[in-house]
Amino acid sequence: MHRLKQIGELFIQNRWILCQGIFGIYMIILSVMDLKKKKLDLLFLLSGFLIAAAGCLCERDTPPVLLAAGGGTGLVFLIISRVTKEAFGYGDSILITVTGCLIGFWNLLSVLMAAFFMAAMFSMFLLTVRHFSRKAVFPFVPFLAAGYIGGMIIGIY
Repeated sequence: MHRLKQIGELFIQNRWILCQGIFGIYMIILSVMDLKKKKLDLLFLLSGFLIAAAGCLCERDTPPVLLAAGGGTGLVFLIISRVTKEAFGYGDSILITVTGCLIGFWNLLSVLMAAFFMAAMFSMFLLTVRHFSRKAVFPFVPFLAAGYIGGMIIGIY
């Protein structure tokens, strides 16, 4: 019984790390889905809002205004998806919204900067080494996942 109590206390003390890990696994699953099918399952994608809601219960220092602004940033990307006729996919935009609701505006900007930088390097590789055309497309979710997990590992949020 004492051991069970210690395990419970350990989970409570590290609930934000646990929430981050669950979200990281969620993003890895979405990355595999995006790489294999070039499409994301909408229900699974929207289930990320449950993780984001659970993240709000982790008593972090992020003010609710920044969490809402992070979600709002994702809404801007949804508008971009609409305007570009899905050149930037709706699934990517929804995932950015979910991620913003979980980690907040400033942390989301860090993830996006890392993801866009990695995507740009990958594009340069495809254009120079593989001789792809400028019209070539590739999934963006793996770059978002790498940006999120990288930030989580180095302790940005």
